[in-house]
Amino acid sequence: MATITKTQKDPRVSLGSTPWGNLTALRYLLQTSATGAVLGSDSSAPVAANDVIRVGPLPAGFRLVDSLVIVSDAAAGLNGKIGFAYQDGKDDAKVPQDDDYFGAAVALSAVARVRNATGNTSVTLPKDAYLTVAASAAVAEAATVEVIVFGIAEGVQ
Repeated sequence: MATITKTQKDPRVSLGSTPWGNLTALRYLLQTSATGAVLGSDSSAPVAANDVIRVGPLPAGFRLVDSLVIVSDAAAGLNGKIGFAYQDGKDDAKVPQDDDYFGAAVALSAVARVRNATGNTSVTLPKDAYLTVAASAAVAEAATVEVIVFGIAEGVQ
């Protein structure tokens, strides 16, 4: 049995002051009022079916690795597509926008912790993006959802 050692190391693995990389967790909080409007947003209207909510920024050079959705106050009958869209609205040929990168029908209708179960490979964002949640149904009640995105700060290539 041979022992094989990779001699070409990926320089992106040793960013920062630690030789094992820079795993980061970005936390995004999405809350709605008693009428279903997104708190802290540019709209006072209740969330309607198929509305896309830009929950927060994802920085360029961030390698998306995993996600965790924590539903602590559920909204009846609601599922969400969780993904990302570029801030400039234009696709990138190597890493296109993906509205369900983290999940296509994530149940936001029951209190739970939901780990990313997609088969998507990790990708590095070539430019600034938004974390997005697309609502499957109208929201007419208070709800609280945290989305935690795990990634590695690699920088733009």
